[in-house]
Amino acid sequence: MFGIFGRSQEMQNFDDALRAAGVHPRTIPDAVKITTLKQLKEANGGARPDFRAMAGAAELLGYCVLGPQAYAAKNDAGRMEAVEKRLEAAVGIGLGLDARLILLTLHAGLTHRELIERYHLAIE
Repeated sequence: MFGIFGRSQEMQNFDDALRAAGVHPRTIPDAVKITTLKQLKEANGGARPDFRAMAGAAELLGYCVLGPQAYAAKNDAGRMEAVEKRLEAAVGIGLGLDARLILLTLHAGLTHRELIERYHLAIE
């Protein structure tokens, strides 16, 4: 059943959002993508996330996975600044969708080492 009918449209849209954020979709395991989509649905009251929500999640995942230098090389300064503010806010508050997505990348072993050190990220 897995893969017989191809990737869902939702997964294809999320892959497109990852590409737009500078991340090749194959660098993110499907389990992380599926969990991200579930988190987006939950945050949206159970409704399917739109492309804007997927793009926001992809930007944060991309920043966490690529790290500051690689993300900056693939994205403009405004996008870089916005995603850094989101990460700082999520780490400071420790709650919300962004915090859950950061924790997801940390659990999956995808978080860039520089971010782990800079923000003292750890799984408790």
